[in-house]
Amino acid sequence: MTDAEIIRLYFDRSERAIEETDRVYGRYCRNVSYEILRNSQDSEEIVNDTYLKTWNSIPPKDPPSLKNFLAKIVRGLSINRLEYNNAQKRGGGQLDAVLDELEGCIPSYDEKYEDGEQIRKVIDSFLRSLPQEKRRIFIRRYWYMSPISEIAEDMGVSEGKIKMILTRLRKDLKKTLEREGVTV
Repeated sequence: MTDAEIIRLYFDRSERAIEETDRVYGRYCRNVSYEILRNSQDSEEIVNDTYLKTWNSIPPKDPPSLKNFLAKIVRGLSINRLEYNNAQKRGGGQLDAVLDELEGCIPSYDEKYEDGEQIRKVIDSFLRSLPQEKRRIFIRRYWYMSPISEIAEDMGVSEGKIKMILTRLRKDLKKTLEREGVTV
């Protein structure tokens, strides 16, 4: 089924919408959640919550890309669960580390960026301009919140090299945002 056909099922309030969403995007949603949480049981719960939130959001929303719509929901719910789990452990862990790294290159809250569209476009353009390997490192770290050690191991390089690449990418992102008029 296409995204449009699945979205039509949501608008028709057909329970088949969730079945088709799971058939087409279930593995993807579980992977996104697992990459953040590293816990199969929590990830499965998050995916179920994602379907519920999608059911409650469509209609009135009519997303142009169901995959992106689901990714945003599953990622947000997974991050919330990670924060909750870390608060329970009094840890902080991966989420705090990632946020600390990004602190110097992401904009502070400003009403003119409230919808995030300008920032999203700049970051999308920035990512498209990167060589595939650097884009993959950036996304693994800042979208999936993978540990640096895991990225290094998967890519067959040292942690120091990954840290250096990420440092340079953050500096480049900050310059790109500022050049495009986004106050960092």
